[in-house]
Formats: sequence, C-alpha cells, structure tokens
Amino acid sequence: MAHIALPEFEDMSLAIQEKARPILEKTGKLGEIFKLLAIDEKIYFATDMMVQRFLLDETELSYDIKESIALLISKENGCKMCVDVHKSIAKMLGLSEQRIEEILKGVDSIDASEAQKALLNFCIKASKKDNYKILKEEIDALKDFGYTDVQILEAVAITGYFNYINTLSNVFALGQND
Repeated sequence: MAHIALPEFEDMSLAIQEKARPILEKTGKLGEIFKLLAIDEKIYFATDMMVQRFLLDETELSYDIKESIALLISKENGCKMCVDVHKSIAKMLGLSEQRIEEILKGVDSIDASEAQKALLNFCIKASKKDNYKILKEEIDALKDFGYTDVQILEAVAITGYFNYINTLSNVFALGQND
C-alpha cells in the first residue's frame, strides 16, 4: 500500500480523467504510478510528455535500447514495480521474453554489440549519485562506437527519467504490499 493516499478516477481533474479513461476502459484499472502523478496535474502532464517523447515516440534510439535502459536502471534502483511494468511494455514493443530475461541479468548477459553494451553501461554509470565524475573521454568513447550527440543525450535523458520515476515509486512504496 502506498505511503500516501492515491486518488481514484473520480477524484482526478477532468483533464487527467480524459487521459485515464481509455486506459481504464482497456485495462480495467489505473496503475499506482498513474494515480500518484494524478495528485498534481502539472507533474502528471510534465511526466506524460516525457513518456510520450522519450519512450513511446520513434526517436534516435531503438525501442530495444530504450526498454533496455528502462529495465536496467529500474533494476539498479531497486524499483520492482517499474521493472514489472517495463517487462510488459517491452513485450508490447516486440521484445521477446528471452531478451527481457537477458537484460535483467545485466549488460554482460545481453546478446548485443559492444557498442550497445558500452551505451548501456554508460547509462548505468550516469544513473549513479557520482555521475558528475563522468569524463569527456567516456562520451568520446561512445562517439567512437558511432553514437551521435543526439543519441547520447537521449540515452542520458531516458536514464534521468527512470531515476525520477523510480524515486517516486520507491519513496511512496508503490507496488508494495504492507
């Protein structure tokens, strides 16, 4: 049970209800993270924009890489709820069960190019408290693998998003039963 009261559909603003209604009709429920964000319309819509632009829209990075980042960072941050949610999302986006299990075992277990592994390891390092120690040479090494500035920025933005959403989930004990 969450550490704070989460609103039910009828208690959400009309603008959020409009976004929630299709989800509710399709799945029969709203996840706890959705309810938490619905407490504040500004936070909800800012977060929704990030989800749309970073994760759901076609971008410079493949869905495979984006979901790999989502799963790895959520696992690294101990966010079981986000790992479970992104296992489902990864399946919807076409990742196989085997691929998802590889990712959850860690970067070294993933059947991927050295370039992809380098990017994923970089994202894990970027997710840490001491990310201010990342050197230009580490970014240059990703460029040597062929990544563009846009792709590197996008990977770090997705990493930051998951640090943000994992923090919300963990602090408020979402997806945990008392």
